[in-house]
Amino acid sequence: MSVVIAGCGDLGTEIGLRLAEQGHEVLGLRRRAELVPPPLTGLAVDLSTEVPELPGDVELLVVATAADGRTPEAYRAAYLDGLRHVADGLRAAGALPRRALLISSTAVCGDAGGGEVTEDTPPDPSTPTAQILLEAEELFHEQFPHGTVLRLSGIYGPGRTRLIDKVRSGDVAAGAAWTNRIHRDDAAAAAVHLLTMDAQPLTLYLGTDDEPVPELEVLEFLAQELGVPRPEDVPEADAPPRGSKRLSNRRLRESGLELRHPTYREGYRAVLAGEGVRHP
Repeated sequence: MSVVIAGCGDLGTEIGLRLAEQGHEVLGLRRRAELVPPPLTGLAVDLSTEVPELPGDVELLVVATAADGRTPEAYRAAYLDGLRHVADGLRAAGALPRRALLISSTAVCGDAGGGEVTEDTPPDPSTPTAQILLEAEELFHEQFPHGTVLRLSGIYGPGRTRLIDKVRSGDVAAGAAWTNRIHRDDAAAAAVHLLTMDAQPLTLYLGTDDEPVPELEVLEFLAQELGVPRPEDVPEADAPPRGSKRLSNRRLRESGLELRHPTYREGYRAVLAGEGVRHP
C-alpha cells in the first residue's frame, strides 16, 4: 500500500517510519530528499511552488507541511499553496487516497478564557497565521471531503529542549495561563491510528495529552527534575499575552488511542532521559 507524507520533517518522518513498520511503502516529500531516512523513499520538491509527481496508487495521504517562518506569507506558502499543489499532484496521477489526514494546530481555537475546548467548540483564530491554518483546514475538506483534520497542541519531544534549557538557565517566568501539549511520539501515533483504524474516522480530532495544566506547574516540575531554583511566578496582569484554554482529547481516546505519555510528567522525563531521536 502506498503512502505519501507531504512535509517529511520531524513529525512527518516519525509518522512515515511507523507506517513503514506496518509494511506500507512510504514516499516522503520535502525540499531535501536526502534527509528522508530509509526505508522511506524521498522525493525532492518545494511544495510551496511545485506540483509533485506522485504515484497513482496512493491509498494514504498525510499533509504535514511546516512554514519557514512566522509570517502570514510563509504560512500561506506552506499551508495553502502546498496543500493545493499536493492535491493537484494527486489529480494528475489519477490517485484517490482512501484516507487523507491534515496536521493542523489548536492555535485555530483561540483563547477560551481557561474554559474547556472540544472539537465542537467553534474555532476562533486570534492571529493572522491561525486564520490561515483555519483556511487550510477548509481547503483540505474541499479537496478531500472524506478527510480528517488532526489539530495538535504544542509538540515537545526528542531534541525539543527550548523550555528545558530556559528553566535550566533560570531565564524563565510563568503566569497562570492553562497550557496544552503532546509528545511528538504520541502525535505520530495518533496520526497512524486515524489512518489505519478499522472504523471510518471523524472529520476532526484534537491531538493533545490527558492533562491541561497551568504553565507554572510545568516549569516547577522541570525545575525540580533539573535540580534548579523554581521559576518566578509572574502576576497574570504582567504575563505575556497568550491564549488560555483546556483542550479535551476525549474524542481521540474514545476512538481507541492510548497515549504513551499521557501527561507532561512522563513526556518530559523521557526527554530528559534522552529517549528518542529528532529527525532532521
